[in-house]
Amino acid sequence: MIRCGTLEDGRETDASLVAAAKSGESEAFNELIRRYQHRVLRVAQRITKNQEDAEDVTQESFQKAYLHLQDFQEKSRFSTWLMRIAINESFMLLRHRNRGNEVEIGDNQETRKVADKAFVDRQPDPEASCWQRERADALRKAINRLNSSMRAAVVLRALEERSVEETAQILGITTGTVKARLFHGRRKLQTIMDPRLFGDSSSFRSAESLT
Repeated sequence: MIRCGTLEDGRETDASLVAAAKSGESEAFNELIRRYQHRVLRVAQRITKNQEDAEDVTQESFQKAYLHLQDFQEKSRFSTWLMRIAINESFMLLRHRNRGNEVEIGDNQETRKVADKAFVDRQPDPEASCWQRERADALRKAINRLNSSMRAAVVLRALEERSVEETAQILGITTGTVKARLFHGRRKLQTIMDPRLFGDSSSFRSAESLT
């Protein structure tokens, strides 16, 4: 069935797929699963730091999204609504397993790449690559030491590259609260990390741009 609402590459928009899924077209929701399954799994892995837990969170998140799809009023993007479900499910799983204080950003190659992209100077020369990897690794470990509220905001804003507004929607807080958590998170990172890893203060400008 051809429906209105397509992207430049010919794919249907999320809004079009959501409308079709609400009308009972299961294939439309299956397409939303294919479109966002990897993203949900990636975020769940960063929060739970466990592959099996992340897979459980992903499955539960899509099940809840499907069950409550009629309640989705489309005041925000589907991806924002879905990500909020996934983050809530991730923290609920950790609280259930009494691991609420163990939330860390996974130590994997993909996370290192994203952290490097978000915080480290762009287009390094070959001599600087080893130094920047060290800085990215130190940053990742520092983020893991933030409390859960600041860490969630930093993960969404820096690693997932969400806007302040979307971060607020996903976490269910105001943009002012997001900015406050990012500000305090940045200040905390500056106190945790060895300043020698950044040289002059301008090296931390990407972190300062979070707010």
